[in-house]
This record gives sequence, structure tokens and C-alpha cells, in this order.
Amino acid sequence: MVSPGKSRRTLISIASALGVTAALGLWAGTEAGSAASVPSPSHVVVVVLENHAYTQVIGSSSAPYINSLAAGGANLTQFFGETHPSQPNYYAMFSGGTQGITGDACVTIGFSSAANLGSELIAAGKTWGSYNEGLPSQGSTTCSNSAGKYAQKHNPWFGFRNVPTSTAYTLTQFPTDYTKLPKISYVIPNLCNDMHDCSVSTGDTWVKNKLGAYATWAKSNNSLLVVTFDEDNRLSGNRVATVIYGQPVTPGSTSATSYNHYNLLRTLEDMAGLSTHAGNAASASDITGIWS
Repeated sequence: MVSPGKSRRTLISIASALGVTAALGLWAGTEAGSAASVPSPSHVVVVVLENHAYTQVIGSSSAPYINSLAAGGANLTQFFGETHPSQPNYYAMFSGGTQGITGDACVTIGFSSAANLGSELIAAGKTWGSYNEGLPSQGSTTCSNSAGKYAQKHNPWFGFRNVPTSTAYTLTQFPTDYTKLPKISYVIPNLCNDMHDCSVSTGDTWVKNKLGAYATWAKSNNSLLVVTFDEDNRLSGNRVATVIYGQPVTPGSTSATSYNHYNLLRTLEDMAGLSTHAGNAASASDITGIWS
């Protein structure tokens, strides 16, 4: 029996010889194009920082580590949040929509059954997890924890009944053996270390101390670290810093294409080989032009 792949290649070759490749272009290109547009990393870790504009971070002497990631990875120079305040942006980046959230108040746990990155990964038999600094215990649904400077508003997974609360880990559970990481995971610093209440320098140092070893490992283990922000300081059109670092990235690359969290979600879904796309990610394009 001839394999589908070999049959397809043979048909395209015959069509080309007959001068009718264009007639097969849609069928031939669609199958290969989506698969080839983004890499398939073993692990992706996304860390989300808070409330600073692109120019407050990229090129700033207060953020030497994030700028080193940009220099050795990819810098998306035209990346934007969706709205204000913080919480709707987290829902947007996780589920492709704000799910009716307009403020920062704590939500009812599991209020939505909408598709999201976590539910899609789980349904596809792939692993998902979040690592949340200040979360009192794994799966805790507390609204806040002042002692740990934790805030539920930065953890959208709790709003979805199709994402088990047990997939929300404390930051101390972030593995030191990075091969044990989920396929895709989010890391959420507390209200100081995410730059919300504290300085750019504080957040930059935190990223280096908590994720620097992972970034170094990712560079030689087909994995990625994504550093992004929820929103700007409300003074820069919601343009925020987003840096992607790791082995599948062309070092020192930049992209001036306009992207937002929906593009990031679509890219993460396609990297994981998912056949579904949540909310506005379904019509968003992948992040391209930066991959090795």
C-alpha cells in the first residue's frame, strides 16, 4: 500500500510536470503550511508580568536580564494587550476572549465552560499546568493571600470548570528537572515580583533568579520561555514587551508585525499540535518570522 504522504508527493510532482500545480495549491499548501509555520517545542513556559509599556522594559537599564533574552532570542516590537484593567487580558490570553470580565474582582470558581488552552491540551491528552507564586496550596481557590501577595485576578484558569483546579500549582512545585514540566505551562509571579507593586528591576531580577536556569536549559533542549505582559501603563496604546527565547528561536530576531495575546494563544495551540482553537485564536495568525 502506498502511504498517504508518498501518494500526495507523487500527485504534486505529476501535477507540476503537467503545469497544473496551481490547481492543487490549496490542497497541497494548506496541509503543509499550518504544520510548518511554527516549531513543535518539547516544553513552553509563559511568564506574565504586569502593567508596563514596551519602552519601560525593552532598552531599559532596569531590565538587563529581559533585554538579554531579547538579544539572544526574539523581540516582538509591536505586541499589544487587549484592554484594561489586568484581569480581562489574562482571560483573553488563556481563552481567546474576556468571557465578560471587565474588572479585577475575584470571579466565581468555574463560572465558564468556554474552551481554553488548558482544556484543549487536556482533551488532546497533553499536559498543562500553572505555577502561581503565593498560592497557599495546590488547587487553592482563595481570592487573595496578602502574606504571599497573591491575587486570583492574575490566574484565569480558576474561572473555567473544564480545567481541574489541581493543575494550579504553587511556585515551589516548579520542577528542577525541567523534563517533568507540562507541555505548556504558565508562571505567575506575585504582586511584587510581577512589577505590579514593585519596580521593573525587581521583576527583572525575579525572572532571572526563578527562570534563568530554565531559559539556559531550553536553549539546548527544544524548549521555549515566553516573557510577556498583561497590559501597559495606560499611556502607550497598550503596547507591551514580549520576548521569546529558546532553541527553536533565531537568536537576535525581531518582528514588527502587530500581534496580541490572541496570536500568542494561537501559536501555543499550534505548537502543541491542537486541532482546535479557543475564541479569537481561531481567526488569529501564528507568530512567525522568528523561528530557526
